[in-house]
Amino acid sequence: MFKHLIKAIPNLFTLGNLLCGVLSITLNMSGFIEAAAIFIFFSAVFDLLDGRIARKLKVNSELGVELDSLADIVSFGVAPALLFHSIAAPSILTSLAFILFPMMGALRLARFSVKPTIGYFKGLPIPAAGLPLAGMGFFSYSNAWITLILALLMVSPIRVKKI
Repeated sequence: MFKHLIKAIPNLFTLGNLLCGVLSITLNMSGFIEAAAIFIFFSAVFDLLDGRIARKLKVNSELGVELDSLADIVSFGVAPALLFHSIAAPSILTSLAFILFPMMGALRLARFSVKPTIGYFKGLPIPAAGLPLAGMGFFSYSNAWITLILALLMVSPIRVKKI
């Protein structure tokens, strides 16, 4: 029983990440833009801790890896894109950035899931792309070009060292 409880701890942090992403979306839909941005940053704290705790407790699992990717697409793909869309002036470029950002994030996560790398990430990790959008959203600033560049960096061949 104790071993099952220990194995669940990292997944609880991953679910905390997901919960913060969903709360960000909900707050954004209710017009609380700054609070929505803050919850994306809370997601990052949970995301940082879940993997470290799993490695520390030596309880890595395929379920945890997949759950982490699903939480990340909500918290660092959909929530920041919605935040961007809520404050950006309507245009074709805004719509394109809004659509491409979570799509490229999902593609990046799927690519990593199929072919993991050791010591580095191929393409900008989705939290590293979503957090700048959250920061811009906190200050009610939007820029479709920055959003598009971040989306493309997620699927680029650049190597980013793992922390």
